[in-house]
Amino acid sequence: MRVAFAGTPEFALPALAALLAHHQLLGVLTQPDRPQGRGRRLAPSAIKSAALAAGVPLAQPASLRGAAGEAGRAELRAWSPDVLVVVAYGLILPTEVLTLPRFGCLNIHASLLPRWRGAAPIQRAILAGDAESGVSIMQMDSGLDTGPVLLTRRCALTRDHTAGLLGAELAALGAAALLEALDGLAAGTLKAVPQPPDGVTYAAKVEKSEARIDWSRDALSIERQVRAFNPRPVAETTLEGEQLRIYAAEAETPAPGRQNAGCAGDLRESGTILGVLGDSMRVACGTGVLGVTEVQLAGRKPVGVRDFSHSRALAGRCLG
Repeated sequence: MRVAFAGTPEFALPALAALLAHHQLLGVLTQPDRPQGRGRRLAPSAIKSAALAAGVPLAQPASLRGAAGEAGRAELRAWSPDVLVVVAYGLILPTEVLTLPRFGCLNIHASLLPRWRGAAPIQRAILAGDAESGVSIMQMDSGLDTGPVLLTRRCALTRDHTAGLLGAELAALGAAALLEALDGLAAGTLKAVPQPPDGVTYAAKVEKSEARIDWSRDALSIERQVRAFNPRPVAETTLEGEQLRIYAAEAETPAPGRQNAGCAGDLRESGTILGVLGDSMRVACGTGVLGVTEVQLAGRKPVGVRDFSHSRALAGRCLG
């Protein structure tokens, strides 16, 4: 099939690789280079680097809408694709683009639609404590992830999943599902099914302010916050006025008959470091205890708590 591709971050790389291996890839759309890193130097997207390495025609329009987007739309028309595959592209597609390819535009969305429509489905699923996640191959329309779904693929969501790990898993799952969907479209054996009206939730963009830990919450909720914001923006607190980022943590399971082990039992204020046990810094929460295992001070590299505890006394200090 003659395919054009629109994507920007690393999440889109497995889909791009799958198309390069199995279809005629006519060209790639990706966002313009953006400032990155401490020096804020312009850097290409992950998809741009991959497309250039593969020798695929590339376009980087700042918009596809209105007069400003005419050049980008003209590039797409010149490629004359049967389908446009969109994966975390980051630009709104106008009707002229949605209806240009013969088979329209397909999107790999990292949730089981209609649950978690929107910008941050991976993080929101972890924060909510969902038991499963997955990908949906959706026929795009003018709404926010409202188009009919061609197929879905599911995976269990466990307490080992960070947003980074789940994203990588779903990216691979989505690439395989995309190939299956394209084959079904070409053969006429796969039809898009409208999303049901029930079960709709929205995955709002993650704000930096959400990364700040409120130690009065329960330990399991804070654990989910840590996992959902790894690798970015990273959950954070303060220790003696210094920013302390937390990369890994696990809520302790209370001993039988003790619902609030480490808090009510120890009569400690939420955020108090109860001590270091092995590789874990035990922190009292509103309910329960959080075992923190990997941290980072501002300007330093992430380190395990065992090494971190060698440089300072932690027991009895308060995070916040």
